[in-house]
Amino acid sequence: MSIEAKAKELGVSLESLEPGYLNLCIRSGNQLITSGHTSDLKGVLGKDVSVEQGYDAAKDCARKILRSVYNAHGTLEGLRVIKVLGCVYSASEFTDQHLVINGCSDLLHEIFGKDGDGYHARSALGFAALPTGAAVEVEAVFEIKGD
Repeated sequence: MSIEAKAKELGVSLESLEPGYLNLCIRSGNQLITSGHTSDLKGVLGKDVSVEQGYDAAKDCARKILRSVYNAHGTLEGLRVIKVLGCVYSASEFTDQHLVINGCSDLLHEIFGKDGDGYHARSALGFAALPTGAAVEVEAVFEIKGD
Protein backbone atom coordinates (compact mmCIF):
# COMPACT_ATOMS: atom_id res chain seq x y z
CA MET A 1 0.00 0.00 0.00
CA SER A 2 1.31 3.45 -0.89
CA ILE A 3 2.09 6.04 1.77
CA GLU A 4 -0.75 8.25 0.53
CA ALA A 5 -3.27 5.37 0.55
CA LYS A 6 -2.20 4.46 4.10
CA ALA A 7 -2.50 8.11 5.18
CA LYS A 8 -6.01 8.40 3.72
CA GLU A 9 -7.00 5.12 5.39
CA LEU A 10 -5.90 6.63 8.71
CA GLY A 11 -7.97 9.79 8.28
CA VAL A 12 -5.52 12.19 6.65
CA SER A 13 -7.20 14.62 4.24
CA LEU A 14 -5.21 15.46 1.14
CA GLU A 15 -7.67 18.14 0.04
CA SER A 16 -6.18 21.42 -1.15
CA LEU A 17 -5.66 24.26 1.31
CA GLU A 18 -6.15 27.96 0.78
CA PRO A 19 -2.95 29.95 1.41
CA GLY A 20 -3.10 31.77 4.73
CA TYR A 21 -1.17 34.37 6.67
CA LEU A 22 1.85 32.09 7.11
CA ASN A 23 3.34 29.31 5.01
CA LEU A 24 2.22 26.03 6.59
CA CYS A 25 5.05 24.09 4.93
CA ILE A 26 8.13 25.41 3.19
CA ARG A 27 10.85 23.63 1.26
CA SER A 28 14.48 24.39 2.04
CA GLY A 29 16.95 22.29 0.07
CA ASN A 30 15.85 18.68 0.50
CA GLN A 31 13.77 19.39 3.60
CA LEU A 32 10.12 20.25 4.16
CA ILE A 33 9.67 22.29 7.34
CA THR A 34 6.20 22.85 8.74
CA SER A 35 4.75 25.62 10.83
CA GLY A 36 3.17 24.64 14.10
CA HIS A 37 -0.24 23.02 13.60
CA THR A 38 -2.65 23.31 16.52
CA SER A 39 -5.25 20.82 17.64
CA ASP A 40 -8.95 21.58 17.46
CA LEU A 41 -9.13 20.51 21.11
CA LYS A 42 -8.71 23.37 23.60
CA GLY A 43 -7.71 23.08 27.23
CA VAL A 44 -4.94 22.30 29.69
CA LEU A 45 -3.40 18.86 30.10
CA GLY A 46 -3.41 17.81 33.72
CA LYS A 47 -6.34 20.11 34.44
CA ASP A 48 -9.33 19.73 32.12
CA VAL A 49 -7.83 17.54 29.36
CA SER A 50 -6.80 13.91 29.88
CA VAL A 51 -3.68 12.26 28.45
CA GLU A 52 -5.94 10.19 26.16
CA GLN A 53 -7.65 13.33 24.84
CA GLY A 54 -4.24 14.97 24.39
CA TYR A 55 -2.99 11.90 22.51
CA ASP A 56 -5.91 12.26 20.07
CA ALA A 57 -5.21 15.99 19.78
CA ALA A 58 -1.58 15.28 18.85
CA LYS A 59 -2.79 12.79 16.24
CA ASP A 60 -5.07 15.55 14.89
CA CYS A 61 -2.00 17.80 14.57
CA ALA A 62 -0.14 15.09 12.65
CA ARG A 63 -3.03 14.76 10.19
CA LYS A 64 -3.01 18.52 9.62
CA ILE A 65 0.77 18.51 9.14
CA LEU A 66 0.56 15.76 6.53
CA ARG A 67 -2.14 17.68 4.66
CA SER A 68 0.11 20.75 4.59
CA VAL A 69 3.12 18.72 3.46
CA TYR A 70 1.07 17.14 0.69
CA ASN A 71 -0.22 20.55 -0.44
CA ALA A 72 3.29 22.04 -0.49
CA HIS A 73 5.10 19.07 -2.05
CA GLY A 74 2.39 17.34 -4.09
CA THR A 75 2.99 13.91 -2.56
CA LEU A 76 3.73 12.08 0.66
CA GLU A 77 5.76 9.47 -1.19
CA GLY A 78 9.55 9.51 -0.90
CA LEU A 79 9.65 11.33 2.44
CA ARG A 80 11.44 10.55 5.69
CA VAL A 81 10.28 12.03 9.00
CA ILE A 82 13.31 13.72 10.58
CA LYS A 83 12.10 15.69 13.62
CA VAL A 84 8.90 16.36 15.53
CA LEU A 85 8.48 19.13 18.09
CA GLY A 86 5.41 18.69 20.26
CA CYS A 87 4.11 21.48 22.49
CA VAL A 88 1.57 20.66 25.18
CA TYR A 89 -0.54 23.23 27.05
CA SER A 90 0.24 21.90 30.54
CA ALA A 91 -0.70 22.46 34.14
CA SER A 92 2.43 23.19 36.20
CA GLU A 93 2.52 19.69 37.74
CA PHE A 94 1.82 17.81 34.46
CA THR A 95 4.81 15.72 33.32
CA ASP A 96 3.37 13.35 30.69
CA GLN A 97 3.94 15.51 27.61
CA HIS A 98 5.77 12.62 25.95
CA LEU A 99 2.67 10.39 26.27
CA VAL A 100 0.55 13.09 24.64
CA ILE A 101 2.91 13.61 21.70
CA ASN A 102 2.99 9.84 21.16
CA GLY A 103 -0.31 10.45 19.33
CA CYS A 104 1.58 12.28 16.60
CA SER A 105 4.54 9.89 16.57
CA ASP A 106 2.35 6.80 16.48
CA LEU A 107 0.45 8.06 13.44
CA LEU A 108 3.70 8.89 11.63
CA HIS A 109 5.03 5.42 12.53
CA GLU A 110 1.86 3.80 11.14
CA ILE A 111 2.12 5.69 7.86
CA PHE A 112 5.88 5.80 7.22
CA GLY A 113 6.99 2.77 9.27
CA LYS A 114 8.40 2.74 12.79
CA ASP A 115 11.53 0.90 11.69
CA GLY A 116 11.93 2.94 8.52
CA ASP A 117 11.17 6.43 7.29
CA GLY A 118 8.84 7.19 10.20
CA TYR A 119 11.52 6.67 12.87
CA HIS A 120 12.23 10.25 13.96
CA ALA A 121 13.87 12.46 16.55
CA ARG A 122 11.41 14.22 18.84
CA SER A 123 10.97 16.74 21.62
CA ALA A 124 7.84 16.95 23.79
CA LEU A 125 7.60 20.11 25.88
CA GLY A 126 5.10 21.65 28.27
CA PHE A 127 3.97 25.25 27.84
CA ALA A 128 2.05 27.69 30.04
CA ALA A 129 -0.19 28.54 27.07
CA LEU A 130 -0.56 27.85 23.35
CA PRO A 131 -2.20 29.97 20.63
CA THR A 132 -6.02 30.05 20.82
CA GLY A 133 -5.90 27.86 23.93
CA ALA A 134 -5.10 24.76 21.85
CA ALA A 135 -4.22 21.72 23.92
CA VAL A 136 -1.42 20.67 21.53
CA GLU A 137 0.73 22.20 18.80
CA VAL A 138 3.15 20.20 16.66
CA GLU A 139 5.68 21.07 13.98
CA ALA A 140 7.78 18.68 11.92
CA VAL A 141 10.69 18.39 9.51
CA PHE A 142 10.70 15.91 6.62
CA GLU A 143 13.54 14.91 4.29
CA ILE A 144 12.84 14.49 0.60
CA LYS A 145 14.74 11.29 -0.16
CA GLY A 146 16.84 10.95 -3.27
CA ASP A 147 16.73 14.66 -3.99
